[in-house]
Amino acid sequence: MTQPVVLLSTDTRGVATVTLNRPEVGNAYNAAMLDGLIDGLRQLAADPAVRCLVIRGAGKHFQAGADIRWLNEVADYPPAENYAASVATTRAMQLLNEFPKPTIALVHGACFGGGVGIVCCVDVAFATPDSQFGITEIRVGVAPTPISTHMVNAIGLRHTRRYALTGERFDAREAERIGLIHEVVAEDAMEAKLAGVLDAIFLGGPTAIAMTKSSFLGANDLLLDERQVSMLAHEGWTQRHSPEGHEGTTAFREKRRPSWYRSA
Repeated sequence: MTQPVVLLSTDTRGVATVTLNRPEVGNAYNAAMLDGLIDGLRQLAADPAVRCLVIRGAGKHFQAGADIRWLNEVADYPPAENYAASVATTRAMQLLNEFPKPTIALVHGACFGGGVGIVCCVDVAFATPDSQFGITEIRVGVAPTPISTHMVNAIGLRHTRRYALTGERFDAREAERIGLIHEVVAEDAMEAKLAGVLDAIFLGGPTAIAMTKSSFLGANDLLLDERQVSMLAHEGWTQRHSPEGHEGTTAFREKRRPSWYRSA
């Protein structure tokens, strides 16, 4: 029996775990994963038994961005369906960013594109020393608009401008330096680190925590309204549907340089 691409569980203490479960492709996201995230986040947000949320990736990697095969398919969708795919990406990030309970990401291996978006949207982020990061959408001719506001919020405009415009990869220490993650944690110490943070969370009043988080986001204009969701999604799908978007995803699939590359 095939497992869901997003696994949900909640322990007796109220710790919910969302596990991205496409390990054979580095947990690259597609429509099914986005739908699973959206449904799962809504379900867990509404569950009074849930006190906090932990996000993990199954297998060797946390989350390797968008599934290129899926991007190639989406690029050929009619405009309405193409736009809907971008709305789903934007909505998943919005729901995570605005989740009314503390959220924690445990990163290992690859964390690219949408994976970086997930990390930008959580309250606490830890990464193992082997983790590799990259905001790599521009390398395949698409724009990371669904996560743009969250990146600027998490690492500031200066670092976003560098890494989103160059697509450079960077390691866990650099991710810590720019504020993308809070700490680099050895793999064998990660569960103990998580346990300590969870215990700190459970010392706080649930309503006070929810109010504090909502206040932080609202007072700093970090809550997306429907107009903003629509705008970010529109920008994303039009670039993906463009000739450049088609060329970028095709070049990646064919393991060659895109036509716009110029060697020194």
